[in-house]
Amino acid sequence: MKHGKKYTEAAKLVDRTVQYDTPDAIALLKKTATAKFDETVEVHIRTGCDGRHAEQQVRGAVVLPNGTGKTVRVLVFAKGDKLAEAEAAGAEHVGGEELIPKIQNEGWLDFDVVVATPDMMGVVGRLGKVLGPKGLMPNPKAGTVTMDVAKAVNDIKAGKIEYRLDKANIIHVPVGKISFDEAKLQENFDALMEAIQKAKPASLKGQYLRSITLTTTMGPGIKVSTAKY
Repeated sequence: MKHGKKYTEAAKLVDRTVQYDTPDAIALLKKTATAKFDETVEVHIRTGCDGRHAEQQVRGAVVLPNGTGKTVRVLVFAKGDKLAEAEAAGAEHVGGEELIPKIQNEGWLDFDVVVATPDMMGVVGRLGKVLGPKGLMPNPKAGTVTMDVAKAVNDIKAGKIEYRLDKANIIHVPVGKISFDEAKLQENFDALMEAIQKAKPASLKGQYLRSITLTTTMGPGIKVSTAKY
């Protein structure tokens, strides 16, 4: 893959043989972000888990203390009083069964997170083939299947992110924007790592966190030391 001049210059600042302490990695990240837009800061964590085994699945959610810097559009599936509750909490879209054909047949996907009350999961289940591959299916572990829709919406708006293993047993999550100051990025990173450490599967033998890489949307990867984890 051929990289542009800016990326090549930025990559020269990073020593690929070094695992940096987090504050140093974040400082370096700031220097290597050269795009003209406010890049997202991402963390990629390679684990020693085998996600094919249910007991080694790592999945959950954490509220980043300083948010993600992104406006998140929330869709809530509910009925009765819960519809008004979700609307009052700031959900962009609320509804029930009538939304199914809109998503299934019209390809409507103007939302980033889906929340559902447990009594709506039978309905939402019909959207499995559409929402599942996009990682949008509500899940109790992520706090997106709940009767407390107001709390779910508030948490998401405040900067709640979901983490899960991909097929290669890697976790990919955003922890803010490059415009955040270093202290805010550090706080968000620490909150994420604490949650992921707590999510370590009890049945796992061997090393849990094999590598941690910080990167921006357009920048080079910076390896973070796994020693303290």
